Amino acid sequence: MSVKYTYWEWNNSLSLGISAIDSQHRRIVDYINELETARIANDKIGISQVLIGLIDYTMTHFAFEEELMQLGDYPYLNAHRQSHESFTKRINHYVEQHENGVDISRKLLSELKLWLSEHISRDDKHYVPYVKKCITQDWLSNTLAKFSTLNMFSLNN
Repeated sequence: MSVKYTYWEWNNSLSLGISAIDSQHRRIVDYINELETARIANDKIGISQVLIGLIDYTMTHFAFEEELMQLGDYPYLNAHRQSHESFTKRINHYVEQHENGVDISRKLLSELKLWLSEHISRDDKHYVPYVKKCITQDWLSNTLAKFSTLNMFSLNN
């Protein structure tokens, strides 16, 4: 069994009070910690695998979050979507650098932690009142199942 390292520990200050979103954010923090474990082990293949998983999971999370905001008629959905797109471009740039042999792990870890904590506390907390008033358990269950299937499909292809 390999040793796992913790670069960043989830804490309740990051919680939005929407269990599905909080779980997804915790999973992204788990990916960040997996990246730290691969970095310390100097495991380039492990870093590649974490990056693939992180990107796939994050894209699914963004789509889920944006669907929630649309459901809640969040007035800043387009700006939030642009923030997601900008983040995705930056992460894809790191992937390109990694594929070209550049050690991006330390810088990426720092950027991921900073971006996610700021994004949750600044951007995500702003949409919470809009989406909380309109999510029902049925909608949440059905949508989570849909996005879970999409995530599993994309991991297998």
